[in-house]
Amino acid sequence: MKVAVYTYSSPESLRIRKLIMQGLTEYKIEYDENRPDIVITIGGDGTLLSAFNKYESQLSTIRFIGIHTGHLGFYTDWRNFEVDDLIRSLKDGAGQSVSYPLLDMTAKFSDGQILHKIALNESTVKNVTKTMVGDVYVNHELFERFRGDGLCISTPTGSTAYNKAVGGAILDPHIIGFQLAEMASLNNRVFRTLGSPTIFGSDNILTLRLREESSIVLTCDRQQWVLDQKKHHLVELTYQVSDKKIRFAKYRHTNFWQRVRDSFIGGM
Repeated sequence: MKVAVYTYSSPESLRIRKLIMQGLTEYKIEYDENRPDIVITIGGDGTLLSAFNKYESQLSTIRFIGIHTGHLGFYTDWRNFEVDDLIRSLKDGAGQSVSYPLLDMTAKFSDGQILHKIALNESTVKNVTKTMVGDVYVNHELFERFRGDGLCISTPTGSTAYNKAVGGAILDPHIIGFQLAEMASLNNRVFRTLGSPTIFGSDNILTLRLREESSIVLTCDRQQWVLDQKKHHLVELTYQVSDKKIRFAKYRHTNFWQRVRDSFIGGM
């Protein structure tokens, strides 16, 4: 087994990293940042998202473990006082894992350039200066013309993040699919959209074709691109379930709905 550690730069996270490195040495577990079998992230969900982005090309061979050193993280199972238990679990584990679906995003530009990304949480597209106008296609057939602030396309696990904030539904990750949620859509007697969150199955393709706009902001998890549509026109966005998945080491992986309850409801 080879382990890598990806750390947030706070003093507490760096302290925990030092303890983990000592534990790896004590238990004779190999450290390898280039081709690890397990990536331990120390910080919060943002740290795990950054590690996911770094090791995106190796998702089929990597399992992630998250240690949170601040507020309770949605993807982080271990606390900062459980380092010894975690190291022992690494030594004694049998390679168990639990996997979650990801979102595949392809952006096409008028000059022929193509941007391809994978999202753990969501991708968003919005206009920062005026109403965004775009045609929504489902399986290459026109579904609606959207007018509003923007759109959020999320994974099942990402349904608890920005998607929830804009009124989307929480989606069980055992359902292999993705979700479309509207941001401040215009709905009146002239302009109409469906106006509710929409969940797509694993065999569906969602396409967004945008009109000429002054400025578009495109995101994929923590990555962001501010696009001047007159200079670098984003013509089309395509979304579907990725053929890749993220895997978490199942030494002690918290049930999804327990995470939802702990994060949004708390103790009763």
